[in-house]
Amino acid sequence: MKGGVKARFYRAADDGKVDCHLCSHRCHVAPGGRGFCRVRQNRGGDLYTHTYGRLIAEQLDPIEKKPLYHVLPGTSSYSIATPGCNFRCSFCQNWRISQVDAGPAFESLGYVEPEEVVRRARGEGAASIAYTYTEPTIFMEYALDCARLAREQGLKNVFVTNGYQSPEAVEAMAGLIDAANVDLKAFSDEFYRHFCRAELQPVLDAIRLMHEAGIHVEVTTLVVPGQNDEEEQLRGIAGFIAGVSPEMPWHISRFRPDYQETALPATPIETMERAFELGREAGLHYIYLGNVMTAEGQNTRCPDCGRVLVRRRGFARPKVGITEPRCPECGRRLPLVLG
Repeated sequence: MKGGVKARFYRAADDGKVDCHLCSHRCHVAPGGRGFCRVRQNRGGDLYTHTYGRLIAEQLDPIEKKPLYHVLPGTSSYSIATPGCNFRCSFCQNWRISQVDAGPAFESLGYVEPEEVVRRARGEGAASIAYTYTEPTIFMEYALDCARLAREQGLKNVFVTNGYQSPEAVEAMAGLIDAANVDLKAFSDEFYRHFCRAELQPVLDAIRLMHEAGIHVEVTTLVVPGQNDEEEQLRGIAGFIAGVSPEMPWHISRFRPDYQETALPATPIETMERAFELGREAGLHYIYLGNVMTAEGQNTRCPDCGRVLVRRRGFARPKVGITEPRCPECGRRLPLVLG
């Protein structure tokens, strides 16, 4: 596998160039060049991916850490990542593996077959495989091959993603990826262009497309002081999610200084609580506060009768009071992915 494997999601173009249509950057890659993600290369008029099987991280995590609160609550997820990303977020918490230089990063990594990933996941007692830590879109071929085998073994598959997939990529995910937590980082194109070197609209489109494709979607917003914490932005995010589905969970996550944004303060608790209120005003049924301890910010309650269905405190194993996607008190149907 030295030198990568031939990618999917591209077309040959004129003069030996290729058009990558895996993500919404839609790179036009010159001969010998790489896409914005730095892990896909044009070799002889074909696109090759250097990420296939090159794991830089693998670990057993609580599914709640993704965060996915409505997917197999109380279970573990076997989490994997390859190097690289198609964003350049200056506040990235996993920048040591997401923002590495592609060439040297792959030289020291061994190759792990998809079958081995599934074997390890089952051996660890995981109920799912999570494609996470970096951006799973850039290792889409590998993730989908793992997901196909995992499904045959009774495992669920989840993406933790920036949501920059092309419609073609979302279509390929449907039927293989059970759930996705999508970072909706702001409700401002200016924010996306400045902090991520991307655009807002493709993320909104991907969230809608995933939901329509039957993929369970939860949304996370890292609230960065002075950057995306204005009421207008938070209200816009909450309103957008509610417009897709008021049943879609929204995780409001506390920013802590990291990477290139160490001068910014941590998010005030008052800002988090105000975002929670704005979510309620928008009609969202499930809102959670992350990276902060509160009495109620992590519990899942029935929107109708108020019964606590899943009680959480940090990353301790939650107390799960349901066995089917229905409230045992009032019978309300719940947006849950269970076994």
